[in-house]
Formats: sequence, C-alpha cells, structure tokens
Amino acid sequence: MRSYQKNSFYILIVAFVTFLSSCGSTKDVAYFQNSKDVDLTASQMLYDARIMPKDQLTITVSATNDLAAAPFNMTVPTPYTANQRSTYSQAMLQTYLVDNDGKINFPIVGELHVGGLTKSEAENMIREKILPFMSEAENPIVTVRMTGYQISVLGEVNRPGTFTVSREKITVLEALAQAGDLTIYGVRNNVQLIREDANGKKSIHFLNLNDANIINSPYYYMQQNDVLYVTPNKVKAQNSSVGSMTTLWFSATSILISLTSLLYNILR
Repeated sequence: MRSYQKNSFYILIVAFVTFLSSCGSTKDVAYFQNSKDVDLTASQMLYDARIMPKDQLTITVSATNDLAAAPFNMTVPTPYTANQRSTYSQAMLQTYLVDNDGKINFPIVGELHVGGLTKSEAENMIREKILPFMSEAENPIVTVRMTGYQISVLGEVNRPGTFTVSREKITVLEALAQAGDLTIYGVRNNVQLIREDANGKKSIHFLNLNDANIINSPYYYMQQNDVLYVTPNKVKAQNSSVGSMTTLWFSATSILISLTSLLYNILR
C-alpha cells in the first residue's frame, strides 16, 4: 500500500508539472512573419501630425527687424533661485493651449482656428494673418512646434507608462520600443489602439504585429494621447491562476495523501 501511495503522489506531481509545461507556446511570437510578401508602395509617404484640441503649441515669429516680430512672440519669465534670492531667468516663449473648438488666441491677430491643420499649414496660415501688421520687407517666418505630445502603452510590456514624444511623429513599433517591447506573454496579433478624435469620439482599433502589412495601416503612426494596450495571452492567465493557487493545490494534495494513509491504517 505504501508503494501505491508513493506512486499516486508521483503521478500527481508529474501531472501538475506537465500541466504547467503544456501552457507554454512559442507560436505567434515573431513580428512581420510575412514580410517578404508585403507591398510597401502605399506606405511611401511622409506622416505629418495634425493639431488637436488640448495640444500645446509654441509659435515663434522671426523677421528681418526683431522689433517688428516682438509683438507676436509672447514670453513668460522663468523664476529660479540664485544666492537664496528669487529672481528671473531669460524669458521663455508662451505656450498656446488649443481649446475644444481647435482655436488659439494669438497676439495682435486674435482668435485663430488651428485644429486639424498640420504644422506647415498652421505656419502658412499664421504668416498670412500677420502680414497686414508688418511691412513686406520684414519677410516674417513662422515656426510652430507641438509640446507635451504624449502617448501611453499599457498591458503586457516590460515598462508600461506614459511617454512624452520629442518629435511629432511616432510609430506603433517605436511606442512599444519606448515601453521595452512586449513580454513573451503579450498577444501580438491583437494589440488594441485607443484613440480620441478632434470631436471627442473614442474608437478602438486592432493591430496584428505578426502581419507586416501593419506598415500600411492608417494606425501605424500614433496620434497625440493615443493609448496602446497589449492583452495577456492564455499562458499568462493560466500561470497567474496557477501561481495564486499553487500553495492551495499542494496543501490539498498533502491533506489527501494524509487522509488516504489514515484510512488505510484504520481499515487495515
């Protein structure tokens, strides 16, 4: 009977280990599995981000005469501490917050609608608006930059979080690289991109990283405030469940063996 108990115990352990090992799979881990068959003709264009409500912009106007451009360059003083006295450093450019209607209030000119425009389109539009207030000889140059361009990456990645993009262009793959790439448990063929448009409408789009055609996707480039979510696969879900229940399983197995041994001794 003791030999039977030992064999039963070993069978239970082997079954448990087999269950854990059977959970793992290397299927669908590699990106771009069909890269040799993809036509990249449709992706041969430069992406230019468009200005959205709640974006923050810095707008610089340069001209032949600095005094002529000065009224259009609003600045704010920046405090700092030196020798335990509060003073002010060199002034910084004022940041313009785009309102829900896609508008900003620009010096001298007044209200401007910049929502939905690219940077170059906004620069050309602002230049046309300020020309009546300057002489033709000034030849003003307008530079628009987006600041506070942020995206978020959540779920099965190594470093989830919100990231500030230093340039107004980032791909899904670059965003995942910022987050340390997917873990081995991330579902690569069903990554979710959550987006809000200029009217506040939310939408969810599903991306397949196994398919190289993602390069041609209209969602390959991320927009401001986009969120990427990588769902865990079944292996992670099973391992999580097993991890939380491991102690209980071993306790139950130990009790079962003890009861079996006790009943055997009583009935022997």
